[in-house]
Amino acid sequence: MGSFLRRLKLNVSGSPLAHVASLLVLAVSLVFEAANTIHVGQDAAFIAFIPAIIVIAYLEGRLLAIAATLLMAAAGLWERRVLNSQISAEDWTRAIFLLVSGGLIAFVFHRLRQDLREALEVAEARLAAIDAAEGRYRWAFERAALGFANANRSGELLQSNRRLFEMTGYGEEELAQLELEALVLPDDRDAVRDLLKDLSNGAASSAADVRLLRKDGKAFWARLALSSSRPDEVSTESVFVVIDDISERRAAREALRAQKEWLDLALSAGRLGTWRIDLKEGTVTGSDKFWDILGLPPTRVRPLEELSTVIHPADWLKLAASAKPSSGVNYDIEIRVRRTDGHVRWIALRGRQEKHGDRPLRIGVAADLTERRQTTLLRAAVKKRERIMREERHRFSNLFPVITALVKMINVPENDVAKYKEMLIDRIRTLEATHMLLSGHSNISGLLHELVAQELQPFKETRDITISGPSVLVPGGAAESFAMILHELTTNSVKHGALGDSQGRVEVKWQFAPAGAGDDLVFDWVESGRRKNAKVVRHGFGSMIIGVDGTPLVGHSPKLEISEHGLRYSLRLSRKEIEL
Repeated sequence: MGSFLRRLKLNVSGSPLAHVASLLVLAVSLVFEAANTIHVGQDAAFIAFIPAIIVIAYLEGRLLAIAATLLMAAAGLWERRVLNSQISAEDWTRAIFLLVSGGLIAFVFHRLRQDLREALEVAEARLAAIDAAEGRYRWAFERAALGFANANRSGELLQSNRRLFEMTGYGEEELAQLELEALVLPDDRDAVRDLLKDLSNGAASSAADVRLLRKDGKAFWARLALSSSRPDEVSTESVFVVIDDISERRAAREALRAQKEWLDLALSAGRLGTWRIDLKEGTVTGSDKFWDILGLPPTRVRPLEELSTVIHPADWLKLAASAKPSSGVNYDIEIRVRRTDGHVRWIALRGRQEKHGDRPLRIGVAADLTERRQTTLLRAAVKKRERIMREERHRFSNLFPVITALVKMINVPENDVAKYKEMLIDRIRTLEATHMLLSGHSNISGLLHELVAQELQPFKETRDITISGPSVLVPGGAAESFAMILHELTTNSVKHGALGDSQGRVEVKWQFAPAGAGDDLVFDWVESGRRKNAKVVRHGFGSMIIGVDGTPLVGHSPKLEISEHGLRYSLRLSRKEIEL
């Protein structure tokens, strides 16, 4: 089409052949006019020049056509003058009419030639643009990352691109001899037929995931899309085929689906629910298990404030507190939930605090800890009970040596058995008071001096005992724990130390640490006298109480020094463990 337009442009622009033709037409017209003038007469003059002017204007252009018109008018007038010896007014009129007609014809043809030239230039530009677009389309078609093909209504592949050759392993000639269904696994060919049927029913396009067969017999997943087109100049509808290899994408999707199934199974097995709190919107999104843990009907999303009706007021701020601007922070709290049946459940919310744009989010899992917490509390209660039983057994076993020592320390006054019994009963009652103090409840409070004096009361009349120190109140459980330490020191002294020796001496004192050494109260238990088994240090329950093997029941920094001539035990009590 472009070459035809170019040839047409050359023809209308003039050529040597056109010049010769123009001269012949001009000569013939002059001869014809002269013959007409002689044989036909004056009335036919100048009329024969009109066709010649038209031909010359077409072949040569405006200027030559005007020049030919002038020449023809002059020749006609000259012929009239020669034949008639004069030029009439009618001849001048016909000559002027010829000049005007020739000028109009010349200008009209000139204008038509310009319009034609402009139209040809526009058409040529459009054709060039079409050729460029077609070249770009063909380049994109051949080098596209997707497989492209053109097919007819019967499914025959008419044209395919390079990518489709690579995907299927077929050559260009081999693929042109195949139908679209031949590339599809037999089990998926019904899907291709359905796609073609959709196009026949008027659908502009249709797509499906199918398995295609390579030339080597291997199958791969592809997204097959068909679209129909009916060009105006083509009477039969064609089909445009797009093939995208989605094998990796489908494998990733299958892996993701499998992971989601494993995650759902793990969450179900662990009785965990998933949740998300949008603190900006004030909404909570959760799984069915999450709402079941809270004892609420399952739903997609709830206002955060709605949860305040079931969450313990003391724990509400943990859940409703605003998130910090930073993200990537672990979020781990435990809350109490009161169900509609009245039962209180302990719920753990564990997850991450994230920030997406200007939206603070908390995302995580929820677990019901009630049974685990009850088990933990039960185990703690059992351990506490076991410790109490061990303590009671230890006290009970220590009671007999103390009673024996009391009996031995009391001399019968002048063989007065009644007096002896009275003194013995009095010592046993004192020992009972100390034992009851140790067996009391944890809210016992007392002065440190009274605790020491009560513990050593049975031995004050028969042994050299000194007690000194400022007035200090030992509150609550610390008093009971400290009484156990005193009882352990007393029992040890009766068995192995000063209280078991008639010449022994016990000095108990306490004082505040000197300035610069802290605000601790320093307690000292000092025994003087020969000691039994001085080099033997037993590590039993008693050693654990006074802190030989670690931390004492109360206080800190215990020190125990044992020698053949006595014992020294030192303990520090902090300000929070005593009251002035």
